[in-house]
Amino acid sequence: MTSTAFPAPPSDATDLLPVLVLASASPARLGLLRAAGLDPTVIVSGVDEEALGALPPAELVVRLAEAKAGAVADRLLADPAAGPAAAAAAGTRGAVVIGADSMLDLDGVALGKPADAAEAVARWGVLAGRSGVLRTGHALLLLRGGAVADSRSAQEATTVRFVDATPEEVAAYVGTGEPLSCAGAFTLDGRGSALIAGVDGDPSSVIGLSMPAVRRCLAELGAPLHRWWAAAAR
Repeated sequence: MTSTAFPAPPSDATDLLPVLVLASASPARLGLLRAAGLDPTVIVSGVDEEALGALPPAELVVRLAEAKAGAVADRLLADPAAGPAAAAAAGTRGAVVIGADSMLDLDGVALGKPADAAEAVARWGVLAGRSGVLRTGHALLLLRGGAVADSRSAQEATTVRFVDATPEEVAAYVGTGEPLSCAGAFTLDGRGSALIAGVDGDPSSVIGLSMPAVRRCLAELGAPLHRWWAAAAR
């Protein structure tokens, strides 16, 4: 058996990378970023997700992602002494704020988190045996020198096919509380995975962040994902 010699990390791996900030309280989004070799600071945006009103789902998720990233960026830029992330945003190192929002697009209607258990049960009465499009909006803001230096937005659409769940299964699933905290009243990385027949598209987007989209946006902002991998390997 022959061994494979991997090339050494590029020399720019030692360059200072921007501080990453996740503008979300979602443990699923944080978990995706950590699994991809990133360890962001979490700052919850506090944006009212109902504030934008009625928009097409594909536009709504991007607008909400931009609002969340923007709210956190404003907070960081307002007080450079507030912490390491704020100091980085004000300096040459910079910071990248990642905002995201997800909703289930069912026949052109955007479905976010159900208000209560009754709404979750009613929603599953419609979803069972059908398909919907899980849309995730992304907004990445590069902060440097005390201002927004650059930005990228993206929307990812993934078709989710649901099993024909029985009323007993739905009641038990809703009883776990899981669907009450998830866009569309389901999640792919928990108990809900048993009620999903398949996905057509990016599965990470269904969990909360399209990691290919994040990779693409980071590269366009001049902070490619592989630099974190290379820096960690040193």
